[in-house]
Amino acid sequence: MQIIAENLTNVAHVIQLAVAPVFLLTGIGAILSVLTGRLGRLVDRFRVLTETDVALPPAKSRELSILSVRATWVHWAITLCTASALFVSLVIGALFVGAVAGVNPSRIVSILFIVAMTSLIIGLGCFLREISLSVHIFDLGKDK
Repeated sequence: MQIIAENLTNVAHVIQLAVAPVFLLTGIGAILSVLTGRLGRLVDRFRVLTETDVALPPAKSRELSILSVRATWVHWAITLCTASALFVSLVIGALFVGAVAGVNPSRIVSILFIVAMTSLIIGLGCFLREISLSVHIFDLGKDK
């Protein structure tokens, strides 16, 4: 009976440790939702601009160029934030595998968490760059 109680206590402790990364996954999911929405809008705008068969005026041509660059930045932001979510998931998995196998997963958990945070930070930097590029669209309207 005491072994069952110790096992339950161990599992409860692991679940407590895994709660924070799960909340982090929720936040990353919200960021990914915003990013995919922005990418969808970029694709829609690109389609609108390229539907006509006539030669594009210079302002629309510049807008297409900026849209292409923005799409690249959003792509990298999505990729890096998704990688971050993957590494956070591996952190949670490592916590449970370590508890079941009876080994100390602290080193691998630390490394995975550092990689996850680095990926998230760089992904958010890409998102910030895309946002700064989106402001240039307002400058294009002045050229008309």
